Amino acid sequence: MDFRKIFDTIPEQFDKYRPTYSQELFKSLIDYAAIGPGKNVLEIGPGTGQATDPILKTGCNYNAIELGEHLYEKMKSKYGSYDNFHIVNDDFITHDYGNQKFDMIYSAATIQWIPEDIAFSKTYDLLSPGGTLAMMLTNAEYRSTNEELFQNIQKIYDTYFKPETTYSHGAFHYDKAPEYGYKNFERREFYGERVFTADEYVAFSGTHCDHMVIPEPYKTKFFQGLHDAVMKAGNRIVFKDTYVLYLAKK
Repeated sequence: MDFRKIFDTIPEQFDKYRPTYSQELFKSLIDYAAIGPGKNVLEIGPGTGQATDPILKTGCNYNAIELGEHLYEKMKSKYGSYDNFHIVNDDFITHDYGNQKFDMIYSAATIQWIPEDIAFSKTYDLLSPGGTLAMMLTNAEYRSTNEELFQNIQKIYDTYFKPETTYSHGAFHYDKAPEYGYKNFERREFYGERVFTADEYVAFSGTHCDHMVIPEPYKTKFFQGLHDAVMKAGNRIVFKDTYVLYLAKK
């Protein structure tokens, strides 16, 4: 199983339930990188645009590269009417950008799917002098909002979470960017909250790559268990989100 392409099998569900990022994060990023008309930007693996709108709407020359064919088509259907929108359906690892250079390259929970040496060295080569590398991700937790629900859900995981394919992708070390020539590396945090019903939580959980490969009979029991646990908690689960933004300069 190539987990890099598994999200391509659920473009509509992915588009509806994957988290976006806070407006404060985007304002911070746009100000930091001075993004606007005349600036060339590349987004690696946009999915269905969870981090696209605020950057595209600055009027920059927005470029994206998306590995998944169905995600690529979804991006075109959503943003193809923008004159400053450009996307290719290819693998960032092997794609030849020729003489293209970018003022900012950014990734929303995507760059970690690329081997670190390729991710950092290729982005560095593609950036113009003084260009920005931005990497964002979401850390979410719901334990602090309902300890009993958390414990009940952990029991479901202990009993039924048995993925057919083990997710063995190693951790991506964002702080290694300086080893590849980047300078001024820093981390910024922003905060948000999401509230799901039982149905919404199950649909959201179904967009996690390792949850998608749970075989039967465990899969039905697993998702039904999640649904029942949230229903018992008043049909409500609250996530506290921390949006992490890593920044570095060439």
